[in-house]
Amino acid sequence: MASGGGGGSVEWHLRPPNPKNPIVFFDVTIGTIPAGRIKMELFADIAPKTAENFRQFCTGEYRKAGLPVGYKVCQFHRVIKDFMIQAGDFLKGDGSGCVSIYGLKFEDENFVAKHTGPGLLSMANSGPNTNGCQVLSLSLGC
Repeated sequence: MASGGGGGSVEWHLRPPNPKNPIVFFDVTIGTIPAGRIKMELFADIAPKTAENFRQFCTGEYRKAGLPVGYKVCQFHRVIKDFMIQAGDFLKGDGSGCVSIYGLKFEDENFVAKHTGPGLLSMANSGPNTNGCQVLSLSLGC
């Protein structure tokens, strides 16, 4: 599930929400103008390790040298109109940075959730078992 705010509110539900799954958010700005909040249900019931990795980068719980590391002030570094948006490279900002709460990268959990429509949040990676901090969301037709 993902939902957005701002000028209007759009909500996609790919399946009924699970009250046991964590909900996280991104507050989005375009330039210096607030554009709204994207709320995301993390499918911890399907991919618990992946969900926890993303959750800790959202909350700032993951720390390196005692400092929080994560998505705060991170940019959408890749936007392909009518297809997808990609973010999460808080290391380099250009799509080449990779780290996870489990080390540099972590293994694929499963492929249960399919890309069936806009709003599905997925790990962006460079091949099998190369998950880190980058994520993408389909925006088909948006």
